[in-house]
Amino acid sequence: MDRGGNRWIGAGAVLAGTGVALGAFGAHALKTQVSPEDLATWKTAVEYQLIHALALLVVGLLSASRRGPTAGRAGMAFVAGIALFSGSLYVLVLSGIRALGAVTPLGGVAFLLGWAFLFGASFPEKPEP
Repeated sequence: MDRGGNRWIGAGAVLAGTGVALGAFGAHALKTQVSPEDLATWKTAVEYQLIHALALLVVGLLSASRRGPTAGRAGMAFVAGIALFSGSLYVLVLSGIRALGAVTPLGGVAFLLGWAFLFGASFPEKPEP
């Protein structure tokens, strides 16, 4: 496996592991500290982080088998989506700063771009002439 594939698989593993830890933190430490609405927001952030961490594993496998940059672009978009979408929701719940909700849709757009790039990476590379 090439270095690019390993990088995305490593990122996916780290983000999945932190997603599990953040989910446990929400279920145990936050359960009595925040409102049910905020707890639901936290769970949404964890869910999206975990889904896109798994998507990064797919990006890693595709990156290892292709020379083109499309899979890597998907990976970058997924990481940006996790940071913007899930990250803004985590900070919103912990800080109570509701204005951070304005950042969350940018993460959603990054996720959509990531899935579009992943779709593009699913096609075989064109052979060089």
